[in-house]
Amino acid sequence: MQLTPTFVSLLLEFRSAFTQPSFVLFLFILTGWVLTSRHRFITECIFTSGRVGHGHWSRFHRFFSHNRWSLDFLFLLLAKLLIRVFAPTGTILLAGDDTLCRKRGLNLYGAGMHHDPLISSRALKLVSWGHDWVVLCFLIVLPRWARSKVFALTVGCRLYKNRQGLTKGQSKNKRRSRSSHKGAKGPRKRSRKADPNHRTRPELLVELLKLFASWFPDRQIVVTADSAYGGKSVLQQLPANMHLISHVHPKGALYAPPPPPQPHQKGARRKKGERLPGMQAWAADDSRPWRTLPFDQFGFHATVRVKVQQALYYTAGKDRLLTIVLVRDVLGKRPDQMFYCTLLEWKARTILSTYAHRWAIEVTFENTKQLLGLEDPANRLPKAVQRTAPMALFLHSLVVLWFEKDGYQWLRFPERPWYPRKAEPSFADMLTALRRLSWLEKLQGLVGKDSPHNKDVEELAELASRVG
Repeated sequence: MQLTPTFVSLLLEFRSAFTQPSFVLFLFILTGWVLTSRHRFITECIFTSGRVGHGHWSRFHRFFSHNRWSLDFLFLLLAKLLIRVFAPTGTILLAGDDTLCRKRGLNLYGAGMHHDPLISSRALKLVSWGHDWVVLCFLIVLPRWARSKVFALTVGCRLYKNRQGLTKGQSKNKRRSRSSHKGAKGPRKRSRKADPNHRTRPELLVELLKLFASWFPDRQIVVTADSAYGGKSVLQQLPANMHLISHVHPKGALYAPPPPPQPHQKGARRKKGERLPGMQAWAADDSRPWRTLPFDQFGFHATVRVKVQQALYYTAGKDRLLTIVLVRDVLGKRPDQMFYCTLLEWKARTILSTYAHRWAIEVTFENTKQLLGLEDPANRLPKAVQRTAPMALFLHSLVVLWFEKDGYQWLRFPERPWYPRKAEPSFADMLTALRRLSWLEKLQGLVGKDSPHNKDVEELAELASRVG
C-alpha cells in the first residue's frame, strides 16, 4: 500500500535526514501509521503498509532504536517547510506546553509518576505513570480553509524525566533494601546527590526555544506559555529575537522602573523603583478605571475588563520592563488574572487574543492521542522511546501541511442531517481526506477508471478512510 503521491512528495523533502535504507523504512512506517485505525505499534504499521515478509520485522524496530538519524534535524526540515508555506514574512507565533502519555510497564525508559490534569481537580491533585513530553508548536492562525480556527503544529519536543529517574521496580527494590537495614547500627544516608544531567520542564522548553531561534535568527518570534513556563527559568533565558506572553503569579511583586540616576549620585544605580500595588489593590483602585473588551474568537469567548501598566516583574524578569494586563471576567466565571508581555508596544487586546491562541496546542494533544496514537508506542530502549512517539506529533504537522497544499481539494463532509452547518474541517476531516484519496487511487488502479464498479470502489474507500 502507498499513500497518495501528493503526500509522498512531502515525505521526499525529508530524504536528507536519513540514509537511503532508513528513508525507505521511514516511508513504510509513516504509510502504515496514517492508514491504520488500530494501535500504532510498529508491527501494525508493517502490516498496514503491506510490508509483511519483506525482510525481517526487527529492522523496522531498529529504525527507532538504533538507526542513525536526528529527530531535531527532522523537525528543522519540517519547521522550514511550515514557515515557508504559512508564515514567509511577519511574526512567528509559537506555543509551549507539556502533555502526559499514560503508560504501563515497570522498566520503560523515562517513565515516571507525573501530574495528570485529566483526572485531577482543584481540590485533589492526582498522578499517573507514563511519559511527559515538553512540546513546542508553531501556531497557524485562521488559515484560508478554516477562518475561525487556530492549529498548533509541532516543531520540537523533549522527554521530561523525573529527578530521581527511578522506575517502579527500582523504587520497590530500594524500599526493600532500606527495610532490611532497619536493624543495622550506625547512621544511614538519606540524601542523594543531584543528577547533574537533570533538566526541568522549563529548561527543556528553553532548549527548544533556543534551537528554534537559531533556525530563524532574522525573524521576530512570540511564544505563549502558561504559568508553569512564565518564571525566571524561561523569561531570563529568552533568545534576543524572541518574546514571551505568560502569567504573572497572583501574589507576584511588581515594581516601577528605577528612577534615573541623580547628578553626583554615589553608589550603584537602583535596579527597581517603588513597589506597585498587588493584584487585589490594583483591581480595587478606582483612580485607575477598567476598560471593557469583548472577545469572540478561537479559545476566548467572553467579555472582560482590563487594566494595563508597564512594570518590572523583578523576581522573574529582573530589569526587563513588561506590559502587565490585569483581566477580570464581567460574568465572574473566571478569577482575576494578570498576564505579561515582553513586547511593550502591544496593546491589551492583541496580548490577550494572542495568548488565547495557545489553546490550539491542547487540541493538538487530543488529536494526536486519539487519532494518531501518541500514547500507543510500546518501546523500552532509550532511543526508541525518545523517537517513536514524537512521530505522531511530526505526522500531525505534516497532514495539516499536506491539506494546505493539496488536500483541501479532496475535502468532503459525510452526509449528516443532524449536523448540516459544518463548514470548516477538523484534523479528523484532514486525516480522513488523506486516507480516502490514498485508498481510492489504490482501488481504482485495480479495477480501472472506466469500471462499472467505481461507485462501489468509492464506498469502500470511504469506509476504509473513517478515522478510528
